[in-house]
Amino acid sequence: MRRTLFALALVPLMLTSSAFAGDAEVKAGQAVIDGQLKALIADDGAKAYSFAAPNVKQVFPTVDAFMNMVTNGYPPVRKPQSYAFGKVEETGPGSIVQQVLIVGPDGKDYEAVYTLQQQPDGTFQITGCSLRASNSLST
Repeated sequence: MRRTLFALALVPLMLTSSAFAGDAEVKAGQAVIDGQLKALIADDGAKAYSFAAPNVKQVFPTVDAFMNMVTNGYPPVRKPQSYAFGKVEETGPGSIVQQVLIVGPDGKDYEAVYTLQQQPDGTFQITGCSLRASNSLST
């Protein structure tokens, strides 16, 4: 009975340690997202594109194609009034999922969920972003 309880007590610890990225990875991922958002706000398409991972660049092979996709498909990401980092999770070695809470140009709340992958050179790049309207109120 004690072994069972001890084993069950360890499960949350194992889940917690494997579910969250280390501080260095979290900060690196957030710096990439922050850099891309600042570049988008500044209308610096080339810099914003530089944060995209190879899989994104394969689908959008030019800065213009990338910026057109962001402008037309992700207006809150393209020109946020404000943004803040939310939950973060490490989904595997060198893979991070980062929630970003955004107030869009329309004043409404959105949740962007970014996926990032560590590249062979050790840097993180954005592999995807999903966006949805949020039901929460801005503060």
